[in-house]
Amino acid sequence: MSTIYETQRLLLRTPELSFAPMVTDYYQRNRGFLSEWEPVREEEFYTLEYQKKQLENQIADSNALKLWISKKGEENKVIGALAFNNIVKGVFLSCFLGYNLDKDEINMGYMTEAVKKGIEIMFQDYGLHRIEANIMPRNIRSLKVTKKLGFQEEGLASQYLKINGKWEDHIHMVLLNYEMIE
Repeated sequence: MSTIYETQRLLLRTPELSFAPMVTDYYQRNRGFLSEWEPVREEEFYTLEYQKKQLENQIADSNALKLWISKKGEENKVIGALAFNNIVKGVFLSCFLGYNLDKDEINMGYMTEAVKKGIEIMFQDYGLHRIEANIMPRNIRSLKVTKKLGFQEEGLASQYLKINGKWEDHIHMVLLNYEMIE
């Protein structure tokens, strides 16, 4: 059973296998739009069977939290996703944040709203100290989301990730849980 987190306009849900058709539809609708910001995807990625396997992996991964985003009243349509990956406990208490949004839903504040809720979950429920987001300098919309939410720039990582077939520089953005700082 999926855990559901709510914001004013959105539902953020942990993965379940029944989401496979919605997730497949999301990636098929946004294939061209997301390709600029993601790794090169094989044709198989856009199939229902592949997305079922991905959802199984997301459910089983105890070092990550994936949240699928839908608008309230439109629960059968995915409009985006948040991923908190490489959750490390112990003395590090940190993770990496990634996100994407439907091409038809950008510039409406949905991603800021969703990430804000995700931060709350990571800091309060998971007890993390640090969330890191690495963003390409030309991805102005993503940089705006992190800056609105208080992330600070810690520097530039040269040729950090291979995006759309090309090694891309990324700005390293960090948000600290100041309630944990003594």
